[in-house]
Amino acid sequence: MCPICNREFTAVNQVHSCQERNLRDFLQGKSTHTVELFDHFIAEYLQIAPIKVYPTKSMIAIGVRVNFAYITQLGKNFIDVVFPFKEIYDDNLCFTKIKTVPGTNDHNHYFRMYFKEDLNDEVKKYMKMAYEKSLS
Repeated sequence: MCPICNREFTAVNQVHSCQERNLRDFLQGKSTHTVELFDHFIAEYLQIAPIKVYPTKSMIAIGVRVNFAYITQLGKNFIDVVFPFKEIYDDNLCFTKIKTVPGTNDHNHYFRMYFKEDLNDEVKKYMKMAYEKSLS
């Protein structure tokens, strides 16, 4: 546990940024539509797992003890989410791109949400998978 921000980790001395980050700062100035998408995404994830939301300098991490999803952009009418997996899941209709992280066996799967309905059963399957893989 970090003695400054009280965040729990799976590894001793895990690198993180515990500078005071505020979720309101990320949402300030965003369209009502985008904030509603963000709120809906978080609410849907909370039905899958007891997640925590960690604002960082450049994105919003979602995790419990390990981060397993990242909101990387809050656009005018969308949110971008990245799910890092060890495997490539290219047999889907939800990811706009999949990129291997250089020098690793990690593959970032990119999902862009324009409407609440975009969080369909397929996306929820990957949301659950990301959470479950973070437990192992």
